[in-house]
Amino acid sequence: MPKDWYEWHDLYNTEPVLQQRLEIVREYIAYSLNASPDGAIRIVSVCAGDGRDLLGTLKNHPRAKDVSARLVEINSNLVERGRATIESLGLIKQIEFINGDATLASNYVGAVPADIVIVCGVFGNLADEGELNRLLDNLSFLSKPGAFVIWTRGHSNGIPYSDNVRKVLGASGFEEVNFQLTATGDMAVGIHRYRSESLPQPKEQQLFVFSGVPRTAR
Repeated sequence: MPKDWYEWHDLYNTEPVLQQRLEIVREYIAYSLNASPDGAIRIVSVCAGDGRDLLGTLKNHPRAKDVSARLVEINSNLVERGRATIESLGLIKQIEFINGDATLASNYVGAVPADIVIVCGVFGNLADEGELNRLLDNLSFLSKPGAFVIWTRGHSNGIPYSDNVRKVLGASGFEEVNFQLTATGDMAVGIHRYRSESLPQPKEQQLFVFSGVPRTAR
């Protein structure tokens, strides 16, 4: 089993379920780019890993030059790999990769509210439903009116954990655009659109507490 998040991301090379999830996430990112109004598109990615979901989409997308993005990730090895990809794509002036704590609101100041918010591989690494609700509430700080929010949630032991995510998002001013399960049925990917007003300040400095470990990540 992977001992850290850098090793965990290497599972994308061998695990079909992760490959399927990544394909759906990229599909939703591309959809969000296509559906965004003409002009600049601001993106933030929470717990971004090496950014392969966003960067892999921008590689061949016609609106790549419209994007300005901030990716936040605490693992320095993943950030280094992501920055190398950004450089190879010629997007170094548009995309900044912050090596910092994605749970802290201060790491998003100047980059939010965003047009597209990516929160993938996060919800399954929160301690409980209360912590999930706390993060979902704080998405109103990250998202501008009309923003797309792309998220993932794993299922296990026959429990469809994504049902609660969809319910809470719907009650928090987010309208569901699309939702898919991987072929295995145990990984969900959703895309919602924010239909309320942005919060000028977060409700609290720490947006959520990340408590997951790589060997049990969902």
